[in-house]
Amino acid sequence: MSVATAIASGDAMIPESAPFSPEQRAWLNGFFSGLLSLDAKAGAAALDGPMPDAAAKAVAGEDDGAPWHDAAMPMAERMALAEAKPLPRRLFAAMAQQDCGQCGYLCETYSAAIASGQEKKLNLCVPGGKETSRMLKRLLAEAPAAGGNAPAARALEPKPQAPERGSRQAPLEAIFRSAMRLNGRRSEKDTRHVVFDIAASGLAYAPGDSFGLFPANDPKLAEAVRSAMGVPADFPIGGKTFRQALIEDYALAPAPDALFGLIGVLVGGERRHKAKALAAGEDPDGDAATLDVLAALEKFAPVRADPEAFLECLEPLQPRLYSIASSPLVTPGEVHLTVDAVRYEIGGRRRLGVASTLLADRLQPGQRVKVYLQKAHGFTLPQDGNTPIIMVGPGTGIAPFRSFLLHRKATRAKGRAWLFFGHQREAQDFFYRDELQALLGDGTLTRLSAAWSREGASKVYVQDRMLQAGPELWSWLKAGAHFYVCGDAKRMAKDVETALTDISAKAGQMSQTAARDFIAELKATGRYQADVY
Repeated sequence: MSVATAIASGDAMIPESAPFSPEQRAWLNGFFSGLLSLDAKAGAAALDGPMPDAAAKAVAGEDDGAPWHDAAMPMAERMALAEAKPLPRRLFAAMAQQDCGQCGYLCETYSAAIASGQEKKLNLCVPGGKETSRMLKRLLAEAPAAGGNAPAARALEPKPQAPERGSRQAPLEAIFRSAMRLNGRRSEKDTRHVVFDIAASGLAYAPGDSFGLFPANDPKLAEAVRSAMGVPADFPIGGKTFRQALIEDYALAPAPDALFGLIGVLVGGERRHKAKALAAGEDPDGDAATLDVLAALEKFAPVRADPEAFLECLEPLQPRLYSIASSPLVTPGEVHLTVDAVRYEIGGRRRLGVASTLLADRLQPGQRVKVYLQKAHGFTLPQDGNTPIIMVGPGTGIAPFRSFLLHRKATRAKGRAWLFFGHQREAQDFFYRDELQALLGDGTLTRLSAAWSREGASKVYVQDRMLQAGPELWSWLKAGAHFYVCGDAKRMAKDVETALTDISAKAGQMSQTAARDFIAELKATGRYQADVY
C-alpha cells in the first residue's frame, strides 16, 4: 500500500511494530498526513493513485537511511550529510543522535514535532546542549515557512491524548532507599549502586529500559546565584520564592545564550561586546565552555536584572535518564541504578552533577522523588534465551548488562553470554565483582574479559580486549550472537565499533568496506544494539 493510499483509506502509516509509543505513533501518522495534504506539487493526483516510491520514501523519511544517525559523528559531518534534505531531516541531523528520550521524544520524532510547529522548545536535547539548540534555531530561521508549520497541518494532527501514567509527561513517585559506594576507598571515582522502591508506583519495566528522575539543584549553588543577582530569597515568582524556583525549576549549567543576550543589554563597554559575542556562540576569552550561570554572573558582575526577566533567560531543569541495572524477576518492586557522582573543579569552584550528586549526597532514605520509565528502543534481550549475547560495558556502562545477566539467570536462559568490562584499577573499580564471579560459576556468564586502564605500563581498554579475542568473538557472531555496547557515545562506543569492524575484516577475511557493511547489517537486523550517552 502506498503512503497516499494509506491516507485516503484512513489506515495508519506507522505500523504498531514501530519503536514508538502509542502517542508518538498517533502524532506521526497525523504529521505525515498533514505533509501530504499540503503537497501542492503532488496535488490530487498523488492521492488518486500510488505515490512514486521516491516521493513516498521522502515523506516518510526513509529515502536516506539517516546516515547521520551516529552519536559519535561531529555536527559538521552530520549537517553535510543532511544538506538539501527536507527540513525535518536536517533538524534530525542536528540532534545528538542518542535516542535517549530525555526530550520526551526520539531524535527523529522531536525533529518532526519541531518541523510541524507542534513543539516550540528547541533546547530539550540534553546531550546535544547548546550545539544542537543553536543549529535548530539556525535551520528554522533559514526555513521559517516550512509546510509543516502551516495551520492546515496542525489541524490534521490528532487531538492530544492523556499522557500515560509513569511517562515523562506524567511522572510518578518512587522512594529513595540507598546509594552504596561501589569503588574502593583509593579510587579516583565515586560510583554508587542506587536503589529505588517502586512497589507502590505501578511502574513496570523490562531489561534494557531506562529510569528517569526529576532532580533538584544543589541549594548552595542556587543560593550563590541568588546572592550574585542581589535578589531577596523570598522574592515571589509564580507561587514560589526566587530561591525555590532556582532549586526546582531551572538549569544552572551551562549558561544559555539568552542569558548572555540579557547581560549584553545591561552592561556597557567591552563587557557588552563580550556578552553579545557569547550570545552569538563566539568565545572571546576562551572560557565559554566553563561558564555556568553563576560563572557568567561573576564574569560580568554586577548584573542587576529584573528577577522574572532573568529566569525567563534560563532553560528548564530537565530530567535525567539512567540505564536500569536490575531485573524485575530478581528484585521485584525495586529499580537499581549504577551512577557516577560527577564532581570537578573549575576556577577554584567545585562543580557538581545535578542528579548524580543529588543521589550520592543529598537524598535521604525514605525521600520521594518524581520518576518515570523510558521503554527501550532497540536495546533489549533476544526473545530466544538460547541466543548468545556479547556485552561491552565499561564503567557505569555495565548497568544494563547486570540487568541482562540477572534476568537470564532468573529465566534459566541457556544462551552463552560474554561480558567485556573495563575501568581504571581492578582493586578499586571492579563493580559487582562477587556477583559476576557467581554468574560465571553457575554458567549464566560464559566469559568475562576485563580491561584496566591505569594498571601496567600501557593503558588497556575494552576494545583492546576485543581485538585480542578477535577470532573467538567472530565465531560467536557467526553463531548468531547479539552484540551490545553501553557507555560513552563520542569515544568508547565509536572505538568499540571500529574494533568490531577490524575483527570482522580480519577474521571474516573481507575488505574494510565489506566489514562495515556487515556491521550495518547487524544493526539493521537488531543484532548490534547500543545504549550510549
